[in-house]
Amino acid sequence: MPSKTEVRKVSDPADLEKVFAIRREVFVGEQNCPPELEWEFEDESTHFLATVDGEPAGASRWRKTDKGYKLERFAVLSKFRGHGVGQELVKAVLADLPADAGYIYLHAQIHAVTLYERFGFEKTGPEFEEAGIRHYKMVRPPAP
Repeated sequence: MPSKTEVRKVSDPADLEKVFAIRREVFVGEQNCPPELEWEFEDESTHFLATVDGEPAGASRWRKTDKGYKLERFAVLSKFRGHGVGQELVKAVLADLPADAGYIYLHAQIHAVTLYERFGFEKTGPEFEEAGIRHYKMVRPPAP
């Protein structure tokens, strides 16, 4: 059982390479996403690296779009799944968004919908396919 999970915002090339390696393994390797769809908007995104006992375990990012703030590219290496790494990534990304972030959304893979629901996200609209994988658009209503 992992003992220490940390998530931090990263921008230096060595840490970004760890982020990209995780995404490459999960999205391109396991889920057969076309690489050309995986690598986009890197420079305008804020990236996060999760480590478990110092070992790279997960990655995510957020970026400002013309609609609002989009949370993206949540990936956890298979050996670390089921230990709360995904939850820690969601917490860190949400905590890093600007205080005035009004519209917060994401495209959730079907199996991850319940994770995002724990953080107040709600499914909107019909199921759709992105990179050959079934998703729902999810939106987090503004805090009252």
